[in-house]
Amino acid sequence: MSEEPSPSGAAREEAADEVRASDADAWATACAEDLQAEKARRRTQYGKPPGSAADELKKLVDAVAEKLSGVQSPLLGAVAGPAAQQVVRQVVQQAKDAVEPVIERNPDVFDHLAAAGNELLAAYRSAVQAQERRWTGRDDQGDPRDQDGRRDGGDDAGPGERIDLD
Repeated sequence: MSEEPSPSGAAREEAADEVRASDADAWATACAEDLQAEKARRRTQYGKPPGSAADELKKLVDAVAEKLSGVQSPLLGAVAGPAAQQVVRQVVQQAKDAVEPVIERNPDVFDHLAAAGNELLAAYRSAVQAQERRWTGRDDQGDPRDQDGRRDGGDDAGPGERIDLD
């Protein structure tokens, strides 16, 4: 007897491999369908998600350009109005032409800048909230600058003289 599996054993292993492969495909297909359904549900509930920071910057530049191009200048009068409008359009177009290549070459830089801005905002918010707690007196016990309930640091803090106003 040989130690090689019999043809019927090899056929069984191939059938088992096909079942495993089809199970893996079914699992991947089901996951993809669930993901698509969840994305569709979120789109209907929350609307279209915002694009990348680069896309949002392009939209901002376009919106500002459109607004500036449509502005009528009452200060320049009727004579200079069309010429001034043409100059504004030219400047706006030059600005767009300068910004768009930078955005297209470095789209992930703007994502990183947006993330850094969010971190700075969170740090600022935390600092302001901590200061407000100290100002309102809600968290005075935890303030390390307080010493025995006095904020002046004691009598030996400096050359000044303490004046009692009562």
